[in-house]
Amino acid sequence: MADWWDAVELWLTQLPFGFQVVLATVVLVPLCWGTAVLSDRVVDAATARIAARRAARQD
Repeated sequence: MADWWDAVELWLTQLPFGFQVVLATVVLVPLCWGTAVLSDRVVDAATARIAARRAARQD
């Protein structure tokens, strides 16, 4: 696995800068978007559970 990653890293660093930017954008934008959506859902679920517990305690 480490040898494969080293080969990918070497290939990427030898690309012209414009291609590096495009490749990073194509990979990082969806990755960051997915991470943001996942964290938003986790926080929403946790907040809903906390609110439900507080409402149950008040009844």
